[in-house]
Amino acid sequence: MNCVSLYTGCGGLDLGFSEAGFKTIWANDMDSFALETYGNELVRRKHEIPEISCGDIAKADLPGRNSADVVIGGPPCQGFSVAGRMDPDDPRSKQVWEFFRVVERLDPTAFVMENVKALAMNTRWSGMISALEAKGESLGYRCRVLVLNAADFGVPQLRERMFLIGTKSGVVTRPVIRGKRVTVREALSALPAYGSPGNDSVCKAKVTAARFPVLRKSPYAGMLFNGQGRPIDLDGPALTLPASMGGNRTPIIDQLALEKRSAKPWVVGYHGRLLAGASPAAEVPPRLRRLTVEEAACLQGFPVGMRFSGSQCAKFRQIGNSVPPALGAVVAAELGKVLRGSSDTEEWRGDQKCWVAEDAVGYGAA
Repeated sequence: MNCVSLYTGCGGLDLGFSEAGFKTIWANDMDSFALETYGNELVRRKHEIPEISCGDIAKADLPGRNSADVVIGGPPCQGFSVAGRMDPDDPRSKQVWEFFRVVERLDPTAFVMENVKALAMNTRWSGMISALEAKGESLGYRCRVLVLNAADFGVPQLRERMFLIGTKSGVVTRPVIRGKRVTVREALSALPAYGSPGNDSVCKAKVTAARFPVLRKSPYAGMLFNGQGRPIDLDGPALTLPASMGGNRTPIIDQLALEKRSAKPWVVGYHGRLLAGASPAAEVPPRLRRLTVEEAACLQGFPVGMRFSGSQCAKFRQIGNSVPPALGAVVAAELGKVLRGSSDTEEWRGDQKCWVAEDAVGYGAA
């Protein structure tokens, strides 16, 4: 089954769809380095490279009508994200309508739009998500919203994302959540040692203690260090990796605790001292360092050995903006069942518009 990919980035969603048996025939993004990364990875995998269009999707020469079974893509999310300004007038937020313009033009059998959880779950955007569903349904699609946490599907990162899925027939059912979550320690064990070839794209942003730390119950939350880079709990999934990595927002690793499981993480003791009333540290030990590009890619679920193009900041941005391939594969597999006519039948109430896979948050309003 053929895909047209919009807002492709470095290809996380596409690689996931490829794993589920789909083939991208046309891809578009504004970031030339991201598209170069994507093309190089396809070459490495000995996959056929699609026609790649770099530039504004509004000005792109689109493929022909009915050329694709599925249109996929993740329009820019910054305007909707709680990590951003949540600004409805952010020009990037308008790209969701460009996505639907392409869907209307190509008339595929199905579409999958990815975005941040807030677009589906935050009441600020309830009118927007309803309008997007209405637009899809006006084009002849049955629309459903699915909110998934990548950590539930083998990705060592707590990354919740929304998928607005439209099908002309059938219903995409809930993917089965996998058992034990993968920890950061387990994931990074697949990489070469820190600083050695294959894990040597070192972020040189210095780690210093915040003069006015913001404390939370967990030592891995709050703001204990300069910038917004937080320490990583090695024995659980990482927090969501931001696209702003590369400087002081790059997450922090305790190298000694990574090398020796018995070593108590420095941040745990420091957090306890701060809670007891101690003053902020004048300096932090050299065992604390920033995540490498290769480690960030690993925590996003990209294959070991994948090479990213551009400057170090561009590489981090590509990773932080991407869909974890394993999460894309889960969605693609469920969609594939529908398109092949092999999906299980599931009864729906009229008010059930949103599946939330983690924590049984409940169903969104129609």
